[in-house]
Amino acid sequence: MIVEIILGLLVLTEGYVIWNLIVKTELLETWVEDFTQRIQIIQDDLKVIDSRGHFEADDEIGTIFQQIQDSVNQLENLKGEEVDAS
Repeated sequence: MIVEIILGLLVLTEGYVIWNLIVKTELLETWVEDFTQRIQIIQDDLKVIDSRGHFEADDEIGTIFQQIQDSVNQLENLKGEEVDAS
């Protein structure tokens, strides 16, 4: 009888732990997807802003613009490759 109660409590505890980890994993996946979309939007905006190359051609502004592009490219590297979770 005592063994059955202990095993029942163990199963309930394990069920809660598994559910909690699934919720946290889904939250993290959502955050990563949003972050990836934001990086893509920023890259597209930078391309539109400098579509004619005026910012890149100017010495003072071009340096700052290049630093911004380098920062966004570093974020692009953080995105990594798509992983098929199935």
